[in-house]
Amino acid sequence: MAIVERVLILYLMFLAAARVMISSAARTEERLINPSQLEMFVDELPDMPKIKCFEDAANGAPKPKKLKIGMFKKKWKFHRDLPPTPVYAYGTSKYTATVPGPTIEALHGIDTYVTWQNHLPSKHILPWDPTIPTAIPRKMGIPTVVHLHGGIDEPESDGNSNSWFTAGFKEKGPTWTKKTYHYHNMQQPGNLWYHDHAMGLTRINLLAGLVGAYIVRHHDVETPLRLPSGDEFDRPLVVFDRSFRTDGSIYMNSTGNNPSIHPQWQPEYFGDAIIVNGKAWPRMTVRRRKYRFRIINASNARFYRFFFTNGLRFIHVAADSVYLGRPVVTNETLLAPSEIADVVIDFSESKSDVAILANDAPYPYPSGDPVNDANGKVMKFIIKKNHELDTWRVPEKLIKYPSPDLSSASRTRYIAMYEYTSDIDEPTHLFINGKSYEEPVTETPKAGTSEVWNVINLTEDNHPLHIHLGLFVVLDQRELVKLDEFKACMTKYNDAIKCHISKYARGKKLEASEHEKGWKNVYKMTPGYVTKILVRFSYIHSNASYPFDPTAEPGYVYHCHVLDHEDNVMMRPLKLIK
Repeated sequence: MAIVERVLILYLMFLAAARVMISSAARTEERLINPSQLEMFVDELPDMPKIKCFEDAANGAPKPKKLKIGMFKKKWKFHRDLPPTPVYAYGTSKYTATVPGPTIEALHGIDTYVTWQNHLPSKHILPWDPTIPTAIPRKMGIPTVVHLHGGIDEPESDGNSNSWFTAGFKEKGPTWTKKTYHYHNMQQPGNLWYHDHAMGLTRINLLAGLVGAYIVRHHDVETPLRLPSGDEFDRPLVVFDRSFRTDGSIYMNSTGNNPSIHPQWQPEYFGDAIIVNGKAWPRMTVRRRKYRFRIINASNARFYRFFFTNGLRFIHVAADSVYLGRPVVTNETLLAPSEIADVVIDFSESKSDVAILANDAPYPYPSGDPVNDANGKVMKFIIKKNHELDTWRVPEKLIKYPSPDLSSASRTRYIAMYEYTSDIDEPTHLFINGKSYEEPVTETPKAGTSEVWNVINLTEDNHPLHIHLGLFVVLDQRELVKLDEFKACMTKYNDAIKCHISKYARGKKLEASEHEKGWKNVYKMTPGYVTKILVRFSYIHSNASYPFDPTAEPGYVYHCHVLDHEDNVMMRPLKLIK
């Protein structure tokens, strides 16, 4: 009851402050940095510090290593001409903490143990909204919890949104279980990333800087591929967007689009400056040979359609956390929030000495504003003139995993995405299957099985769906005909079978891109379409059972990875059963 009373008091305070927020909005806008004032390509691309989560034993066999990684408030320099910015950063100390955080390198089959430590102050550096489902401690403190995105691990270490904790573990959320998380690293080799996942605060905790890359390596499988490797030629690129005030601080609108309903919450955050590895529009000098880039879209809501201004191509070798069976060459690549493009770029093919990595994805995607000069540029590559012998290659075959087997599916489900609006036609909240997160779990797959999910997007936005624990393959994308008629029925009954979905899901077929036809943990759900996926709740590289109990509490979740949608509250519980 005390929590409810606290929320009501905070809500009344926010309502009282709403007028002040609105009247001060113009003054706040005046303090914003115009991105044209910041010269592009003046900062070198940083290589984030690396943490190996294993140690070499005397006999040469690696063994597990216990890590302590903290979250610290500090100042970070995003651009040469921008004052230092207050951020929240991951690191082994405040001095070494970075934005994004250190790249954690794991070995397949070698366990990782991380004690995530919250050293954050009592008050947040960004505005937040208590009128959406939010982690609110009884006293003071900033709730945080870490999710390893793409990890196949036990529920207790998955970073459940209600497993949050404040500084020194003084307060803990209702599903908190333990201080030290256990990552088994038994899954296929690939790219993961870690980020905050606290209920109702994910969007602002990530905006403050709580993101980082995590790589699972399997040398026996990967070394024979002879892809670019080593610190110089194999680089994670963590990309996100931010806006700044003239004092260097991160700008986030403190007034909601429906301030009388949600004083602060906005449906999407878009920043003016594009940040790569913690620098705005950085530059990187490269040699005329192949490089591997693991590109992570860590933005709250921005999609990127990357391309090179000089015509260089992307050679895709993996998508999200899984290698492709064969490399796929494209001229551009569309990346939704939380998706990972693992690509090789051959700079020896460049006819110029400069290559600009650019972006032309509308925001919000797909029908929003066109990009401008600031958010249409990402980073600059300066290519050395001398040609040299390249020892790296891209093989014709990569790593082949089993194809999806429809006959193995134990159940078919319908997953509907809804957006609700106010009387001024502004979004108020978003639900999956017409249910809030707190309502009882309805998705209860059996461990070790596969299911078919038909994801029905009844909104105007593209929603990147992320399923914790599971991997999935896109089987079909079919346009809904007579969409308004079907949507009216779904709004009334929330039942795809009762609304005769087969009568409507017979429009234009959309083919998945070649590099997105393999196993993924995130996929872009096209508005007005039904996307059929086969979800597998078992390993794809092995018939072995999970080395943990996936049916344990607090279970898992699935959600839209536009963080502003996830927070309010396009997320549902996922509970595996035996």
